[in-house]
Amino acid sequence: MQRRKFLGFSAAALVAAPAILSAKDFRKEKPDVWKAKTVDDAIKKLYGDIKPEEKGIKLKTPEVANNGGQIPIGIKSDIPAKTVAVFEDVNPEAAVGVFTVPEGQPVDYLIKIKMKKTGTVTVILEGTDGKFYKASNHFKVALGGCEG
Repeated sequence: MQRRKFLGFSAAALVAAPAILSAKDFRKEKPDVWKAKTVDDAIKKLYGDIKPEEKGIKLKTPEVANNGGQIPIGIKSDIPAKTVAVFEDVNPEAAVGVFTVPEGQPVDYLIKIKMKKTGTVTVILEGTDGKFYKASNHFKVALGGCEG
């Protein structure tokens, strides 16, 4: 009987979840962002001409990524945010992803990205205060996964 109660609660939670979650489709709203070849161009096409402050974001990347196909990227900030955008400077298109932050939720993400070679990852956080914040990390990507 306890199991049935638990399963019933889980199903109710899953049904309720879509009603409270929402996200913008940045690919439809701003398609030029996904065609931009440079980080600066992608940022400009997403947010306009901004001057982000370089503070308030903890960006964790490996010193050497052994596998360019699965690079873990940690993004953490105590700044109340509307969006978090990730860019890189070595692949054909610079935009990696844009995340809508639900109101009142913390920014504490761990994502995996692909990069074909050594380069820099840049994160832009759009604060609820109307300001923009930035963090960048340069790291090596080992070719063929052998740190060479």
